[in-house]
Amino acid sequence: MAIIKSERFKTEDIYLDYDFEEVMFRYEHTSKNIYRKFYGKEESSEIIDHSNRLFCDALRFGNEVSKEQYEEGKQKR
Repeated sequence: MAIIKSERFKTEDIYLDYDFEEVMFRYEHTSKNIYRKFYGKEESSEIIDHSNRLFCDALRFGNEVSKEQYEEGKQKR
């Protein structure tokens, strides 16, 4: 289900799971930075651009998950 970039992005961190590409994202509202974590890997220290295709696809086709689910991560299929 699509995640709408709304007022929530100004007030809270958002965690996304995009299982089609086996990737998760963390949006940090205070810095407005986006971080990426592929299934079976640790979170990358690279800051992702807001126009990144995978991030945009995750917003459109992914699911919002909890902080705990993001931190736990998922294993590759």
